Order: sequence, then structure tokens, then C-alpha cells
Amino acid sequence: MEAPFVSDIYLSQMLYGLTVRSPVAKGRLVSIECPQLPDNCTLLTAEDIPGENSLGDSALPILANGELSYIGEPVALLLGPDKDVLESYAADCKVIAEEGVPVFSAGDAATLAETSPGVVAARRDISAGEPEVAFANAASVVRSDYETGIQEHWYSEPCGAVAWMDLQEGSDEQDEPEDQTENAEPSSGAQTNDRLRLVVRTATQWPFHVRHSVARVLGAEAAVVQVTPSITGLHLDGKFWYPSLVSCHAALGTWITGKPVRVVLSKKEDFYFSPKRFGANINVASAFDENGELIGTEIEAAINVGAYGIDADEALDQVCLGSLGIYASKNISFKGTAFRTNIPPQGPFAGFALAQGFFAMERHISMIADGRRLDPLEWRKKNFLKTATLPAGLPIKDAIPGERLIGTATNMSDYSRKWASYELLRQKRKEQPPQDDSHQTSRETLRGIGIAIGYQGNGLLHTGIDRGNYGVELILEKDGSLEIKTGMTGVEHAVWKDIALDILGVDAENVRINRGGENSLGTKAPESGPAIMSRKTTALAEIIERACLAIRGQRFRDPLPISVMETAGPLETPEWSSRFPPPGEEEANIDCSGFLRPGSAAAVVEVEIDPIEYVPKIRGVWLAVDGGRIFREDKARKRLKLSTAQALGWAYREQIGYVSGRIPEGSFENFYIPGASEIPPVGIEFIRESEDSPVKQPKGIGDLPFACVPAAYLQAVSQAVDWHFRSIPLKAHDVWHADMTKRKGGGQ
Repeated sequence: MEAPFVSDIYLSQMLYGLTVRSPVAKGRLVSIECPQLPDNCTLLTAEDIPGENSLGDSALPILANGELSYIGEPVALLLGPDKDVLESYAADCKVIAEEGVPVFSAGDAATLAETSPGVVAARRDISAGEPEVAFANAASVVRSDYETGIQEHWYSEPCGAVAWMDLQEGSDEQDEPEDQTENAEPSSGAQTNDRLRLVVRTATQWPFHVRHSVARVLGAEAAVVQVTPSITGLHLDGKFWYPSLVSCHAALGTWITGKPVRVVLSKKEDFYFSPKRFGANINVASAFDENGELIGTEIEAAINVGAYGIDADEALDQVCLGSLGIYASKNISFKGTAFRTNIPPQGPFAGFALAQGFFAMERHISMIADGRRLDPLEWRKKNFLKTATLPAGLPIKDAIPGERLIGTATNMSDYSRKWASYELLRQKRKEQPPQDDSHQTSRETLRGIGIAIGYQGNGLLHTGIDRGNYGVELILEKDGSLEIKTGMTGVEHAVWKDIALDILGVDAENVRINRGGENSLGTKAPESGPAIMSRKTTALAEIIERACLAIRGQRFRDPLPISVMETAGPLETPEWSSRFPPPGEEEANIDCSGFLRPGSAAAVVEVEIDPIEYVPKIRGVWLAVDGGRIFREDKARKRLKLSTAQALGWAYREQIGYVSGRIPEGSFENFYIPGASEIPPVGIEFIRESEDSPVKQPKGIGDLPFACVPAAYLQAVSQAVDWHFRSIPLKAHDVWHADMTKRKGGGQ
């Protein structure tokens, strides 16, 4: 039975947990003043943590003790049986702190980097060829800067966790703790009874990270901790690592009190304090010879990963890959820095950091073409990498079919005719004399169309605490049913059932997906890494297919049940590892397996702008996708349409940001995500191979819209207004200001 939402779980004698948070962005914790609590309420602080006070392999504390690094940082946990009463006590708690001088932006952090090296979470200086020579000899250089803002996660339930003690031999499906556990005295948890284990239920994309973090905090063996994922819903990769922090809070409460503890953030609390997609500032410069040929690329990137710099190396390296694009340049320089600041820890989110990089490069390409009065489509077609490599000489197994993607997308959308028509209108407006505001009612609707291209990987470059390993166990039972045991979370995936049907002839209703506890043979499958970047339909689907083939080879000669376990791990190559060494290291251990067969897409976006409201209306979005082997086309289309809506939300709908270390009051009430009726028409075509081509491997596609739709959208608005917009989210005021400036004869 699928685990319910965390907010649906209520257990006997359960305690609620509320988080007491830092009121300052930077400072030193002096004391926590709490009103006199009744015997059934408890205040836990960092001093109550029996193990390590840090999350996973990061420096982020479970409960801050001493240094405070952002507004809203957890400093204590208040436990009690009545939530309403507990909230009144929490309101009376006062956190006393000596306030320091915070830093909020990457720009401010950069000015402090020399005197305060602690603000630098990661740094990269990557070079290929001779970029200095190329720029010194260039006939012309095109340079511009680009900015991406934060984005809120998109999930149906706030982060939360429920923890309780259970007997080791108890059923993994059991929702209620044993009677003796319910009545246990404080501090009578697993540390005094070897038969007890700690059960944690949370909506997480990474159960291994939760288990590792909880065991570390409690000072317990990992075998004592059982993590059973609940439904994550739509999460936009917002439940990557943050549920581990909330799980540690719930687990600590149970470990200390011996009672079930439920910590579920309110929607508002989640909105203000959980990670957002990190912001980026990227400067791109391109050098050209006298014939207009691209001879060099220089990129400088600064990203704001917030407090503690979680996953800074991963974020920075993916920004590097995305900002290099897929264009041929022999001389490349990338200088990037990830900065720690005093805003809440930030995350990568769907599209990971490739999306920020691709936005900058694709907007830059469109600016180059526009400056030369060329169709951006034609410039891209001329300069695509046509070999099985990425920029900087990184080898991949399948070349990105840039020309085919562009050709398909333009045919679907009638791009070339529309671009030429809108370009004529733009030139006509340039030739007209400027109009003052008295002509406002006679202004014509503005229209534009844009195109962009991008790719996505299917895994992380840095392996982290799970060391990049993942696995499954398949069991064909005597009754002909199939059990798939995996540590990776998510809804039951139709792709896996289709594989079982194709290879073993097992109908979907006879396939069970087991995501926690023991299987029918009493064994456990290997732990798996995070369910991100289409891993369930790429990496995991491949090893499920291998396991099904192995069972098919045994089923008529070995007795049932037959169990087959398949695992996979990181792939490290010198070509990739040598390109991303952190400063001071000769070589990094880069796992390139998720990027050797990247999924890719070209997006076309068409807009029209009412010159009264200045809110761009999207007339249509078209995606041409190379997804390799598509197991379920209906599921793939649904996922791509949803991701397109989310990518457009990042581009112009989600108008939020940090001001002095916090999202301003009122942002929660005014936060807006478009409903299903507002999602524009999205046309999708998958690139097909010829019938005699070998069967292609599956490629990730779910994050592709984040890599190409925002840049295509901004190019469409830029053509409509005749203004080179360079940042997202794009506000209606920005469009209005640009049009007013143009009408008054001004320019950029």
C-alpha cells in the first residue's frame, strides 16, 4: 500500500513539533527565552543532540548553536501533544542574539572574498585552447550579462516528517507504534533497547540521505533507522535534501521522548524558509574573427547558494556546462564562484543548474544574431557542435542533433515565416517617429517569436554521500507476479511495468513496487540515490530491463521464486574529471555517466503584448525533443507540458526575491502559480530514428523545458518590444519601461 501524505499520518500519543527560528540573518545565539512549559511539553536545543549536529555531509546544523547564518534558521524544537497550545508557547519564545553584519547578494560577497574567504563556497577556473590569444586577436567582441532569479518549489504538501519507535521484527507497513514504545519513558529509545528501530516517514526524493542524516544526528547505526517515503507529489526537485532536515527534527524528538513526533511545516513557513532555486549572474563574451567566425568564449559566473553552501560544487559545475551551450568554440574560459550568503540555503531545482547556464548562453546567441540582423535560427544552425562532444572537449556517446531539433521545432511552429513577419513589423516601428503617451489607445499589439536549445543530464556530477550507487531487486513469484524493490522514490512508474510486460509478460496489475522495508524473500535491495533528472526512466529503467532479461533467462530452468539484483555506480573518466578540479586539487572525481547520453530539445515560444497591460500573452510553445527511447509517450508528453508551465513560471510569473535576507511580508499571500486553464498550448514532437537504426537508450527529458523555454520566451518578448531583455523573471513593468524608452527615442 502506498504511504499517505505526511500530513495524513496521526499516531497514538503523538507529539507535535514546532520550530523556533533565528530572527537575525547573521549573529551569535545568546539564549532562548521560553515560558514555563508544562510536563507534557519539551524544548530541544542543539545541546540535546546525541550525535553530530550537521546534515548529511554538509556544514548545515540541525539546530544552530552559536553562529546564526540566516533568518529563519532552526535553533530549537518545541514538542507537545496539543498543537494549538504549542503554538501559543512558540509565539512567546524569544531568541536573543548578538547581530552581526550580513551579506545577502553574490555581488556583495564578491567584494568581501579577499578579506573573508569563507564567503566562497566553490570556485572554478576552467580553460580549453588559448582564449587569451583569441580575444587579443579578435576583430570584434560581443559581451553581455544575464541574471536569473529565485523560484519557489511547486509541491502539494509542505515539507514534513513523522517519526516513531518500532520493534525490529515489526511489519514495515505498520503505521502504529507498538504499545511498549508508546508508553516508553523519555530517553528510553533505541539506545537502550536493541530490538527497537526508528521509523521515519517523509516525502523525500532521497531516502538514503534522510537515513544517513538521521543516523548521524542520533549517533546510531544506519540499520536502526528505517525510512519509508510518502507521496512527494509535484515537487520541482524541492524535496531533494531539505526533507532530511525536517526528518532529523522529528527523529530527534522521538529519540529523546520515546513518543511519535510529527513535524510538518505550515505552507507559509515552508514558503519563507525552505530552499529556492538559486539566483545566478553570468557574463558571456564571444570573440569573432574578421569573417565573423566564432573563435573564443569567455564566461564569468557568480551564483548565490545561500547559507552553508550546500551542493556548491555541483551547482557551479552544472552552471559551467550549461553556459558553454552546444556551440563550437576552440578557445574557452570559464571562471565561476559560488558564494555563501546570509539567505536560507538555496537549491538547484528542476533543470538543476544547467538551466541557469543555458539561459545565459541562449540569450547571448540571440543577441549576437540580432546585432548582425540575422535570424537566430540560422546562427545556431551554423555553429552547432556536430561531433559527439560537448564544449571544452568533453566526450559523450550521442551527439546532440541540433539541426534536426531546430528543423523540427521550426516546422511545427512556422517559426521562419513568423520571425520574418515580426521582424518587418519591428523594423517598421523603428522607422516611425516616437509617439508620446497621447497615442496610447492607438498602439498596435506587439508580437514576437523566439527559439532556444538545451540539454539535460540524468544524474549528478558529484556523487555525494551515496557515492553514486543505485540498485534494484526483482523477484518473480510462484504466482507469476513480479516485485520490484527499490530505494528510489516517486509514484509507481508505468515505464517499469511496461518493461516487465514486454520482457516477462507480466501484466501491470501483477507488478508490485516496493519502496521500503523487506521484500517477500526477507532481503533488502541496495540503497539508491536521489530521484532527480529523469533517473527513474533512464538509469533505473536500464537496470530494471537488465534484471528482467536475467529472470527471463532463468525462469524455465530454475524454480520460482527467482530473485535478481542489479546495481550500477558512477563512471569516472580522465577527460571529464580533469576539467572540473576544485582549486588546489589536480583532479576531481566527476561522475559523467548521467551526461554521456543527454536528452535535448529545441523550444519555440510565440508571444503577443497588449500595449495597455504590458503582460506578454503566450500564443504557443513548441518543443522538439530527442529523448532516445520513449517507453510511454503519453506520460512523456504530460511531463513535458507540466515542466513547460513550471519553466514559464520561473521566466515571468513567480515574482519573488529576497530583500535584506528575507522574502518580504505579503509575498506569500500574493504568490501566484498559473492554473491548468492558463497553461498555453504546447506542441511536442519526438525525433524519430529510421527503422534500421539500433534501438536507442532512454534519455532524460523531464527537465528539458527549463533549459530552453525561458530563453525562447525572453527572445520572443525582446523581438516584440525591440529590446534585449537579459533577466528573469521578467516583470510587466520591465516591458512597459522598455517600450516607453523606445517610444521616446531612447535605447539600451
